This record gives sequence, structure tokens and C-alpha cells, in this order.
Amino acid sequence: MTDTTEYRVSRADVLWRPVFALVYDPLLWLGEIAGMSRRRRMLLRSARGRVAEIGAGTGLNVAHYPDGLADLVLSEPDAGMRRRLARQLARHGRVARVVDSAAESLPLADGSVDTVVSTLVLCTVDDPERTLAEIARVLRPGGQLLFIEHVRARSPRLAAWQDRLARPWLHFAAGCRCNRATLDLLRAGGFTVSADDAVWRGAPPIVGPLAVGRAIR
Repeated sequence: MTDTTEYRVSRADVLWRPVFALVYDPLLWLGEIAGMSRRRRMLLRSARGRVAEIGAGTGLNVAHYPDGLADLVLSEPDAGMRRRLARQLARHGRVARVVDSAAESLPLADGSVDTVVSTLVLCTVDDPERTLAEIARVLRPGGQLLFIEHVRARSPRLAAWQDRLARPWLHFAAGCRCNRATLDLLRAGGFTVSADDAVWRGAPPIVGPLAVGRAIR
């Protein structure tokens, strides 16, 4: 089964969004100390040049960016997340431009970015094909997409549970599709993908399977 779950935003979803922004870091706390923070640090060592992060959220990547970047642009469409992101930047003394923008429509010129970063974001975007086309548009020739994404499980049994729980998880996790086959979408979008399998320790099993790597368009 491919991800066909539509996300129709209800009044309850609208009311939950600000709360979700507040509890996001505590919800991820165990997973961060169980290995996700280390994965972020290792991934972002490869960031170079002008960097654009999509869905920067509360800024969990901020502490791990290397020094010496030419520019850092952090896009995040959720106001509650952006407020927490600004506090993270101030806390770590990091200079970056924060933009109110969805991943499907980035306010960046064609071929202007060396590195795009996506961590736990491609599962959530409403239109993954459009998002990947937008990433390809802003990347310079030879530019890279660095990613950590939870993906559809290889195990048929776990994938079946992802499908069963996709709808309630979608509303709890503010639009996250736990059963999205992100690597297939990347390859279908013309990216050459190099990725390792991993497990998100400290997270619910339906979002446990991870792909960590690099994609070139």
C-alpha cells in the first residue's frame, strides 16, 4: 500500500497545532538522547556552502550545523514552531534567516543553494512530489539533499500496522504520514540516493524505520 492518506484539517487539528508545537521537543526527548541527536550531528557535518533547511521546526538541528557556512536559511510555516526556533538560534548564537514558508514553495532563487536539509519533514508535507521538485529547483548543479526521514517499513507486518494507524497518527502528529515510501519518491523524482537504514530508538514503532543519507539531483 502506498501513502494515499489525505489530511483534511479539522477544527480539532487547528486547536491542536499550537499545543503540538509546545510539546514537540518533550515528545522527541527520549529519541534524541537515544541516538537521533547524534545522527543529526553526523549528517550535518556534510552541510556546505549556502544551506536551506525545510521544516526547521523547533530548531533541533541548530546546534549541529558546522561553522563557516556561507548562509543558513531556515523555512518553517508554523508560527508556534518559528517562535521556538528563534529561541534556539539565540541560545546557540547562530545567525540564520528564518522564513515563513512551506517546503512546496521556497522563497529562494533557482540554483541558489548548495545543501538542502530535511529531517523528519518529507513525511509531513502535503505534496511530496512538488516538494522534491522545489528542492531540485533551488539546488545548484551538484548540490545535495541531506536527510533523516522515517519511512515505510520493509517488514510487511510493521508496514501493515503503519497502514492501520496512518489516519489517527496523521492527526496526532500534525500531518505526518507514517507509511510514506519516501525513498521511492526521491528516486522517482530523479534523485540519486545513497542511504542507510536505521531505527529511531525511543520513538513509537510505526515511525521507527529510518533512512539516513544524501541525495543528488
